[in-house]
Amino acid sequence: MSAEPVPSPSTNRPILSVHEMSVQFKLPQGWITAVDRVSFDMKQAEVVGIVGESGSGKSQILLSLMGLLASNGRCSGSAVLESQQLLNRPSKELDAIRGSAMSMIFQDPMTSLNPYMRVSDQLTEVLTAHQGKSKAEALEVAIDLLERVRIPEARRRIRLYPHEFSGGMRQRVMIAMALLCRPEVLFADEPTTALDVTVQAQILELIAELAHDLRTAVAIVTHDLGVIARLCDRVIVLYGGRIMEQGSVDEIFYDPKHPYTRGLLASTPRLDEKAHGALKTIAGQPRAAMGDIPGCPFEPRCTLKIDRCRAEMPTLLGNGKGRAVACHVSGV
Repeated sequence: MSAEPVPSPSTNRPILSVHEMSVQFKLPQGWITAVDRVSFDMKQAEVVGIVGESGSGKSQILLSLMGLLASNGRCSGSAVLESQQLLNRPSKELDAIRGSAMSMIFQDPMTSLNPYMRVSDQLTEVLTAHQGKSKAEALEVAIDLLERVRIPEARRRIRLYPHEFSGGMRQRVMIAMALLCRPEVLFADEPTTALDVTVQAQILELIAELAHDLRTAVAIVTHDLGVIARLCDRVIVLYGGRIMEQGSVDEIFYDPKHPYTRGLLASTPRLDEKAHGALKTIAGQPRAAMGDIPGCPFEPRCTLKIDRCRAEMPTLLGNGKGRAVACHVSGV
């Protein structure tokens, strides 16, 4: 059974609407489904966290929306950004959208920044390509944004090469580059993974602040529930390429419905460990989906499963207020 899009709690019109999006990859043993009929909306200035274990399909959602799937991948369904269909669009047409209407921050800035180009050239070419600014105009805009992401002595440092910046400063450059054209939607794929804890907190606060100031919708992919709690307004919980649960941060953290969400929270280290007991784990391993799975992907690891869970895929059912759960045992 296919899932209907679950409306966000805001009454504002969605900037991005994803409906029944699936992503598959062709391997020697056949087609493997990485994302299975995922639907969600995003609103202006909303920060949405996409959380789940490694291999749950989090990053593939963002890469598909950006048109950056690997050559052996294919996607289906619909993803509309301000009336423009994103999925399966020719690269030349997507080039006009990427960097302007939507941008992405990747895990490792050293793989995204050109090591042979000065930061000034990499930032200004975005503005000259998408907004037709002169190089002098683009340079001033770039310096201003580097100052906004709190890079000291931005006017001098903009002339440096990426290797002359620290890891945290390179990530700030990536944030500035992603926001140069004030995109409607910003995707962030594990943006703080390679940084130490102190710098992580600074980067997260910076993303949240800029999203609020620029009214940009942000989708952040992570396996770190601490990041979700600190940064996000709404949470999407993925498992086996499907949405298991979604809701506000408070709903997910204080009233989790799906057994998988409860397992994730129970396996997260807490400072108040004595009050909540010893750290728990989710038994078993995630299974890779090949073709159609008749039942719930979490069924082999679930402690609450019933016979129906193996035979029938649960539908993502919502309460009309942005809260939804895909489970035969526990509902909204």
